[in-house]
Amino acid sequence: MTLPSGALHLPGHFDRHAQSALVEDIRVVVAAAPLYTPVMPRWGRPFSVKMTNCGPLGWVADKSGYRYQPRHPVTGEPWPQIPPALLALWDDVAGYPHPPEACLVNFYDDAAKMGLHQDKDEADLDAPVVSVSLGDDCRFRVGGTQRGGPTTSVRLASGDVFVLGGAARLCHHGVDRIYPATSTLLKNGGRINLTLRRVTKPT
Repeated sequence: MTLPSGALHLPGHFDRHAQSALVEDIRVVVAAAPLYTPVMPRWGRPFSVKMTNCGPLGWVADKSGYRYQPRHPVTGEPWPQIPPALLALWDDVAGYPHPPEACLVNFYDDAAKMGLHQDKDEADLDAPVVSVSLGDDCRFRVGGTQRGGPTTSVRLASGDVFVLGGAARLCHHGVDRIYPATSTLLKNGGRINLTLRRVTKPT
């Protein structure tokens, strides 16, 4: 398996105790900013994942497009703060001197997927995208910066961290499938993906 330059897979970065603590942190986030189902721009087709955010900004998708905004699109309330453990992770692996401004929380049930896409709605592309997997395994696919090129598949397990930075910052990536019942971390199964991002350029 050969990953693109700038992509980094850290298997088992969080042990079981740390994973459970992160799940509790996310429960607090979801209590303040409930999961909702976004829709595709223009067509209004619902995503197969449910999502929410924490941090000063949150990524949203609706019929008008993709963007970052400071408030939950359903409740109108500000997003809750990013948990300290995730800020510490950023400091450990991002190699970037400014903190993340958004943590996208995606929940995948057994049938959910995420098509190949680029994370390019951020003004600061010098900062990496740092993601954490919790719960059931998934098949994660990463390609190049041009759509249609060769891709590499990686099986991500609970506690794994994946970083897209440097030359890999704009690589296409997605989730092809979830492997049900491969983890006992989440009581009712499924997978949580936490994605840390810097949105604005530092002044």
